[in-house]
Parts: sequence; C-alpha cells; structure tokens
Amino acid sequence: MHVSARSDYAVRAVLELALIEPGRNVSGEALATAQGTPPRYTTQIMVELRRAGIVTSQRGAEGGFRLARPAQEITVADVIRAIDGPLAEIRGMPPEQVTYDGAAVHLQDVWIALRTAIRGVLETTTIADVAAGQLPAEVRALAAVPTSWSTRQTRPGVSPPPSSGPPRRLR
Repeated sequence: MHVSARSDYAVRAVLELALIEPGRNVSGEALATAQGTPPRYTTQIMVELRRAGIVTSQRGAEGGFRLARPAQEITVADVIRAIDGPLAEIRGMPPEQVTYDGAAVHLQDVWIALRTAIRGVLETTTIADVAAGQLPAEVRALAAVPTSWSTRQTRPGVSPPPSSGPPRRLR
C-alpha cells in the first residue's frame, strides 16, 4: 500500500487536533508547524477534511479547525479515504470488479485479501488510539513482528536501506 504525502499530512494534522481541548480551534498554520508540514498545503488538506465532515472550521480571530466528532469515532481509514479515496483500487476499480484469465485468474482473490488486511488495521485504529499511543492489540502485534520493521528488496541486485528500528518521535 502506498500512503500519499497528502494522507500522511492529513492523519498527522487530525492527530494534533485530537490532543487539543474540545471546542478550541487551531489554525492550519499551527497544525503545519506542529508537524513540520508545508503550511499552505496543510491548510488545503484541512479544507478537504472539512468537506468530508472530519473537521469543522471557523473564520475570524478565534478561527481555525477542530474535530467534527470525537477522536474515538474517527478512524485512520476515514481520514485516508477523505483525502485519497478508496483504500485499495486496482487500475482505478474496486478489487471485486476486476477479472483475470489464465494464470492470473486467482489474482482477484489476492487483491480482495489485501484490501481486507488493510481495512483490518486502518478501520480498527482510531485517531484517539494513535494520539494516546493505545493501539489495538492486533495492530500492536503486527508492528511487533521484527520483519515488519525491515524494507524488502524491490529489485534484484538493489539492496534496501538499512532499518534503524522504530521511527523516532517528533516531540
């Protein structure tokens, strides 16, 4: 699965909003500063999240963005879908709509299973879970597998960069 920069920035901004006191607004620029993302780009992403009903916004001196509903009701999948659309597509179509012949006849089953696996992580992990560091047990178990932290070789003869373990916290 490829997570776009837009989705990454969106999830990070929503995580910041999850940590503020309810009813308080935060500017797109403040969200960008907190996460080290481009301010104008972050504000554009926040507008998309507003259209999707994930955040609300208010204009004026006390304006900015805030979550439209509690963080425990917003999944990581909700945010990614709001920004990039479906979690798994094959040539722009949902996996259940693609068909193959010959040796690839069972490839559709692989794509369906992949989508199910992605959903199993992203639809069960809420913004509140991530913000609090209280990930679902299934997600913690997957992240605890040692090979989860290593990049696989993508082309013969090309070595992946060395893994340095879990990423460092920005705060």
